[in-house]
Amino acid sequence: MPVRRSAAAAATSPPVPRSRLDVDARRRQLLALGTALFGSRPYDEVSIDEVARTAGISKGLLYHYFPTKRDFYVATVREAAAELVARTKRPEQMMDPLERLRTGLDAFFDYVAEHGTAYENLLRSGIGSDTEVAAILDETRETFSTRLIEKLAVRDDLGRLALRGWVGFVEAATLGWLGSRDRVSREALRDMVIRVAIDVVKSLERKS
Repeated sequence: MPVRRSAAAAATSPPVPRSRLDVDARRRQLLALGTALFGSRPYDEVSIDEVARTAGISKGLLYHYFPTKRDFYVATVREAAAELVARTKRPEQMMDPLERLRTGLDAFFDYVAEHGTAYENLLRSGIGSDTEVAAILDETRETFSTRLIEKLAVRDDLGRLALRGWVGFVEAATLGWLGSRDRVSREALRDMVIRVAIDVVKSLERKS
């Protein structure tokens, strides 16, 4: 994974000198740049001219990789989602379920803290009701839900619904936390959502 420049650096630094990169390296460069730019400003405020200039390439070459601005944005969302899923995956061995949940949430909150503006822009606005972006978000939520369902060996439909609801609760709570980080610590948020998860599991056990 390439090291990403901050959004401010991406927006204010001079253009990158033109250089010949292989296809994969160029695509990674553009996705990192797109993540920084789209993460710092609303979608409509980022122009293809700015992306090409900052990357040190022509607009024609950028369009070779991403036919439209929307395609470029969707690709950055997919890349960010893949990184989030990878970073929150915990090892199966040498860790009990509660510890896996705790460390997974720590990784999730680390990611959100690093990319808070991008995370908030995506969930609150993005490019409106774009179906492809919505599908990526739903797939990511489903991945997190499936991890919980499998680890807790939940078999009934009500239990699956409860755990999917908990994933949505964590997402909503995290959005709220981004605006109150000066008053609510990450550790307090983590411990609160874990307590809710435990209550959900206990309620499922009582019904079984």
